[in-house]
Amino acid sequence: MFLRFSLSVSCLALLPGLALAQPVPEPRVNAAPPPDWSGTLSLAVENDKFGIGTDRFYSNGLQMSWRSASAALPRPLDWTNRQLEALMGPGELRWGLAISHQIFTPRDTRRVNPDPTDRPYVGMLMASISLSRASERSLTVVELQAGMVGPSAVGEQVQNGFHRAIGSTRSYGWDRQIHDEPVVNLVAERKWRMPLGQFAGLEFEAMPSASISLGNGNSYGALGGMVRFGQGLAADFGPARIRPALAGSNYFQPNADRSGREWGWYVFAGFEGRGVARDIALDGNTWRNSRHVDRRPFVGDAQAGIAVYWRDWRFSYTQIVRSEEFYGQRGGPQIFGSINAALRF
Repeated sequence: MFLRFSLSVSCLALLPGLALAQPVPEPRVNAAPPPDWSGTLSLAVENDKFGIGTDRFYSNGLQMSWRSASAALPRPLDWTNRQLEALMGPGELRWGLAISHQIFTPRDTRRVNPDPTDRPYVGMLMASISLSRASERSLTVVELQAGMVGPSAVGEQVQNGFHRAIGSTRSYGWDRQIHDEPVVNLVAERKWRMPLGQFAGLEFEAMPSASISLGNGNSYGALGGMVRFGQGLAADFGPARIRPALAGSNYFQPNADRSGREWGWYVFAGFEGRGVARDIALDGNTWRNSRHVDRRPFVGDAQAGIAVYWRDWRFSYTQIVRSEEFYGQRGGPQIFGSINAALRF
């Protein structure tokens, strides 16, 4: 089902002369956007309270990221970039840093000894460094993630500390969380921008994507895509998300189409299907016995939302429905939301 969706998005983008769209002229070349002298700082918050008010499974995610201006790289990254030249191809070059924290809990957080068939308690603290190249029609990202799962990731302190501050019920089963383990993942992703036309002053486009992650934390391959309409779509590749997800770009660039535009907006919807070989938050520790569940090999995310940018600010909201991730998961698919705010300077 996931592969059929991805192929259908790609095919839709290739259909000429949609009934309500005007043809878009072919670009002269797949050129880079104009030079951008501003970096972008962004904050993403993901929580299941933004969905239907539950507190289970993927309970909370927080990510702070920085994407550089399209300028020269620090020397160690410049060497890495030269080695990846064939993989990344042409385009405007940026580098980035990010730090993220995610919390996963079982469905019933009132039990001191959690149900062994339910999702284990997991805190995950990660840092990442990335290289990206953007052209008129594609974005390629290579990202190295490293961090820790287990008590050292302070999932219990973050969740129960926040719950105590807002007067909410604490989660009682953190003493049974998985053990400390260093985590390293290498992620590669490519997105394609495929214009569909214009109608009544609105731009329409499709963005197929493919990604792969290898590591002891997350190993998966993913296919997906997004369709969106609005004004000033060239400024970014969709709203940023915390991986694994149908992530957009952590930076945005007003006037990337050389139109002089300082503002824009769009409504979007998309889907990503992942074939999962490993997920430490479900499979448990790699070299030690720990709580774990029987992971499903395929997971799908459907999402929809809206993004607005004006001058140096961009705000977006995404609503996500995630299919069941393990056998015996009770409560059906998970629904959660993602809020992202970004500032250029």
